[in-house]
Amino acid sequence: MKTIKILHMYADMLDLYGDSGNMEVISFRCKKRGIECQIDRYSIDSAMPDFSSYDLIYIGGGADLEQQHISADLLKCREGIVDAYKKGTFLFLICGGYQLMGKYYRDADGNDIKGLGLFDYFTVAPNSRRKRCIGNIVIETEITGKKVKVVGFENHGGQTQEVKTPFGKVLYGNGNCSKSAAEGYCEKNVIATYLHGPCLSKNPEISDYMIGYCVNRGESAKISLESLDDTLEKECRQVMLDRLLKK
Repeated sequence: MKTIKILHMYADMLDLYGDSGNMEVISFRCKKRGIECQIDRYSIDSAMPDFSSYDLIYIGGGADLEQQHISADLLKCREGIVDAYKKGTFLFLICGGYQLMGKYYRDADGNDIKGLGLFDYFTVAPNSRRKRCIGNIVIETEITGKKVKVVGFENHGGQTQEVKTPFGKVLYGNGNCSKSAAEGYCEKNVIATYLHGPCLSKNPEISDYMIGYCVNRGESAKISLESLDDTLEKECRQVMLDRLLKK
């Protein structure tokens, strides 16, 4: 079986609420199956990588200040990231990473941080920094081919608008905007979401969707993933679902 190649961008700057743990979860689940998983890092002023050589590109969450710091460097990477996306590289984007793939992010002071414009959505923060979407969140997604409830934690001021294909339907919490019906953005090879936590620790189905995608990328015959014992993860998630949805 081929080695999965992952590029973790700005790990030293974008790591709110344990977002880097998502890479630990993927690495662990690959190791349990005997799948080689290579995780490289890219940060400001690193040598420009061949983005399309990676099966997955990951960008975590960060506050306004961190987004301002990386925006110019990220724009330098635009051509490579766009090429990789078009060639089927999976994009996994959390919070700030999600916002910066849109047209722009307008902060609470009215300053625009230019996004890559890879997708048509944009994000605008309210004038007051106290107006935030904070707390546990539950969404229902069908990206895996069946309905799956996904649990996470959101903390964002930005209101993301004009999302055509959301990651899921909000069952509890806010989502893309305050009290909105939808959360995140997704395509076959894109998951962009406000779910921190890290998101993948309680949601093994989402981890395995991405691992399965990466394993099968470029392969002629479909490779099925070996099942893992996810009893603990699912029990932890069920505790949260019972707490949040049965009030």
